[in-house]
Amino acid sequence: MNSKQTAYSILELALISKGQSVQQTYANSVKLAQKAEELGYTRIWFAEHHNMMAVGSNAPTVLIGHIAEMTSVIRVGSGGVMLPNHSPLVVAEQFGTLGNLYPNRIDLGLGRAPGTDRDTALAIKSDFLQASHSFPNDVEQIQMLFSKQNESAKVRAVVAEGVEVPIYILGSSTDSAHLASKKGLPYAFASHFATAYLDEALAIYRSQFKPSVDLDSPYVIAGVNVIIADTDAEAKRLFTSSLRMIIGMFTGKRDYLNPPTEMTSDLEEIIQHPQIQNMIKYSFIGSKETVKEKVKAFLEQTQADELIVSTNVYDVNDRLYSVERFSEVMREMNNI
Repeated sequence: MNSKQTAYSILELALISKGQSVQQTYANSVKLAQKAEELGYTRIWFAEHHNMMAVGSNAPTVLIGHIAEMTSVIRVGSGGVMLPNHSPLVVAEQFGTLGNLYPNRIDLGLGRAPGTDRDTALAIKSDFLQASHSFPNDVEQIQMLFSKQNESAKVRAVVAEGVEVPIYILGSSTDSAHLASKKGLPYAFASHFATAYLDEALAIYRSQFKPSVDLDSPYVIAGVNVIIADTDAEAKRLFTSSLRMIIGMFTGKRDYLNPPTEMTSDLEEIIQHPQIQNMIKYSFIGSKETVKEKVKAFLEQTQADELIVSTNVYDVNDRLYSVERFSEVMREMNNI
């Protein structure tokens, strides 16, 4: 049984609902962050994706600054910056700037995937495959650029030196677990869509973890999808928006996030497809009590220190409702 206090946070993709402007989407992200702050969420992270109609978080650094300005205490960060798309120097300068503007509130989550399809990755950076292989070295370079020891270097990110911006390694496979453990950094696993290697990756990370100046012991953040409504049936109905987006990813039919529909027998059948099942394995959909039982089981399985929650529903009010109910679930489980 998981008996420790478990932090809870939000992963935000700034999903663009059909019929809604990008500006309204960002306004909804502000509402979400402010509600999360009010409810005791630890952090809100923005994920970098490209060439997806429904995803508005293409430039996490810009959104991080905007959300940090519109909130007071909640941590704001990247979940993550896809490092192969960027120069380590520029990343250090950007997050050093944010760290100075919003002290002790900015997180830098780093991932090694491009966050898009191959053609778009090539458009971002022609050598993206080579860049992904240099991920460990690029992480080390960013760490050096943030250190006071870099003051004597020829190449400096002056605004970053000595600034407190924690680095997190993001991953969806065992490779990232080896890197996070070797560097003694906190580890965020993308189990909200990549479920196959979760247990193996966490076992590697914990067993091989080497304490560092950044972290004394392993710290695991696990991603889950959560939709809470008054009833299981209503939650399933809201889930159809996200489900159709997932189906569109597999079929190449890109679209905005569509309004929910009834959960038809056809959709129920599609859910049983192994590829879909693999993606939604850690999707907790239902009433508050239903979700609470699923979260308990997940925490018993993973012993995660923190859950980071993605709630992909069409209407912002349904999302705010789910976020509030989930905070109640976590407070009850933490006996607060």
